[in-house]
Amino acid sequence: MRIGKEVRKERIMNRETGKTVIVPMDHGVTVGPIKGLIDLPKTVDMVAKGGANAVVEHSGMVGQGHRRYGRDIGLIVHLSGSTTLSPDPNRKVLVCSVERAVRVGADAVSIHVNIGAENEGEMLEAFGDVAEAADYWGMPLLAMVYPRGPKVDNEKAVENVKIAARVGAELGADIVKVPYTGSPKSFKNVVRGCPIPVVIAGGSKLSDEETLKMVEGAMKAGAAGLSMGRNAFQHQKPVRLVSAACAIVHEGKTARQAMKILKGEA
Repeated sequence: MRIGKEVRKERIMNRETGKTVIVPMDHGVTVGPIKGLIDLPKTVDMVAKGGANAVVEHSGMVGQGHRRYGRDIGLIVHLSGSTTLSPDPNRKVLVCSVERAVRVGADAVSIHVNIGAENEGEMLEAFGDVAEAADYWGMPLLAMVYPRGPKVDNEKAVENVKIAARVGAELGADIVKVPYTGSPKSFKNVVRGCPIPVVIAGGSKLSDEETLKMVEGAMKAGAAGLSMGRNAFQHQKPVRLVSAACAIVHEGKTARQAMKILKGEA
């Protein structure tokens, strides 16, 4: 079954660079139909046109996001969920199985784990179960691992992010997504301690320059790409923003060069 996993990985990563630009669109469960996700087919088409390698969707939205026209794009089905209305939004639970993801046509699955949360143990147990099922079905697994909870003062602190990335590798993920620690020097420590590809989270809403500098810094540190949601799909020009990010990730462009792409000057 390993060959199946490798074949599917090529649908969510660039086979030439071995890197990826992912646009998560699973926010509807957490915060509802926010700007950029109301017309999902249109948004998926725009980020695909920009060159994104994959999008993340919940299973119930696959019929929306992938029944469309335009450029093909990899499909990662998200298996975890919680809402902002919950007494504890950090408590992620499984809302889909690997088997269902296979049935709806997924190229990969993803799971969200908050280490340091009150129910960390439950989430780690679910992670282990999902990793086993993903391995059985030859399905690549993206683990979104964040340091969040009562004992976590700073989720971007390098010591916390190092643990998060390592948890992803230790429990059987194929790619792990973690917060960016703020500098290439500090993030290099995260990458060094993790034997699987590490991608950075897009984080909160940033300026265009801040976003592209963050991507450049992560790539200098050895990251395998990024997973950027709102900074991409809520941008005024999603196609150009994604194109600019892809230029850094896949072509080694600088943030300054990518800004020219974003402005339509290159």
